[in-house]
Amino acid sequence: MVNLIENALKFLGDQPDPILRIGMDMKEETPVFFVQDNGIGIDPRYLERIFNLFERLDASTPGTGVGLTIVRRIIEIHGGRIWAESEGPGKGTTFRFTLPAVQEERG
Repeated sequence: MVNLIENALKFLGDQPDPILRIGMDMKEETPVFFVQDNGIGIDPRYLERIFNLFERLDASTPGTGVGLTIVRRIIEIHGGRIWAESEGPGKGTTFRFTLPAVQEERG
């Protein structure tokens, strides 16, 4: 979650009215968590590519290109899924992810 929030803040650009939303929607019985911003956005053709190791769409932006790869791996190890949504440059970005509910054993 920290990486997604830091990325949202880093890519707000020079937005005069920055917005960062963090929350959860329920899709049937599965919670879908999200981090949403109104920043620089991402061209839709790169939405999957940004999760690749060492992938940086803008080489002038600080970072190593491993953050989203690590986030995806952590979520997948726990049985979840992550994806990004953006209508394109200047339209902001939403990262959504799922994590399965933990079932408590009753004795």
